[in-house]
Amino acid sequence: MKTTTLKQTKVLVTGKNGQLGHALEQVAAQFPAFNCQFVSRESFDLGQPEQIASFLEANAFDVIINAAAYTAVDKSETETEVCDQVNHLAVKQLAEVAAAQGTKLVHVSTDYVYAGESHRPYIESDPTDPQGTYGATKLAGETAMLEAMPQNGVILRTSWVYSEFGNNFVKTMLRLGSTRDQLNVVWDQIGTPTYAVDLAQAIFQIISHESFQDQDFDSAVYHYSNEGVCSWYDFAKEIFELSGTPCAVSPIEGKDYPTPAKRPHYSVLNKQKIKDQFKLSIGHWKDSLRLCLTALSKEKP
Repeated sequence: MKTTTLKQTKVLVTGKNGQLGHALEQVAAQFPAFNCQFVSRESFDLGQPEQIASFLEANAFDVIINAAAYTAVDKSETETEVCDQVNHLAVKQLAEVAAAQGTKLVHVSTDYVYAGESHRPYIESDPTDPQGTYGATKLAGETAMLEAMPQNGVILRTSWVYSEFGNNFVKTMLRLGSTRDQLNVVWDQIGTPTYAVDLAQAIFQIISHESFQDQDFDSAVYHYSNEGVCSWYDFAKEIFELSGTPCAVSPIEGKDYPTPAKRPHYSVLNKQKIKDQFKLSIGHWKDSLRLCLTALSKEKP
């Protein structure tokens, strides 16, 4: 990867206690040119506009990585105001401050901005059409950010994030699989799992790249997930196979597992743009799942 010699860069990372925040803190040691400050909801609550303003007025950064979000997809259908504040209005506020202070902003978004009815991997210029509150608020945050800072902003749409941290599909399957002989898992929702550690590595590689470091650049949207394609059923099968969990998995249709929020049927993301721009090498989801399961096995007493 082509990079420049980096000065000590001050970086604010929001969402310290989330999956991606944990992963970014784990990966940060590999990038000593960045002086990172990781903040959680206690000191930097995206639900509190006054707290955001006072914190950023008192602290100046070269780069902000916004890894915080309201991600309770089903609860968002009833908690619409807090979801909109965190995923939309707070992003707008961050972008306005970043633009005023000359700070660069990396913001993490989602595949839920799409309707999920495509039959080929989505490219960044495809029409958006979120089907629920979560996707709609994330798209509104993207739009507000691009309007507030036409330069020096990077939006990363990702999908199916998991890790050894927090609550996610991998850990849920391992927990359920340890106590049950059989599970039903949806087969007609197709996408790509994303290992949070891989995404964290990619973010640091992006902010290390000369096109991000050296000059003002046009704000843009990029896709990032691991490589490959699967259904949730395929994902669960692979989790149990790699972990040696003796739990059978049966495929069911999404209509047989109703949820308050509609899930995209197809949300595979084309990643050619981000690979070309930042010279990223992206691993296959099965290889990354193996790494995550190895990390989880080391945590067991």
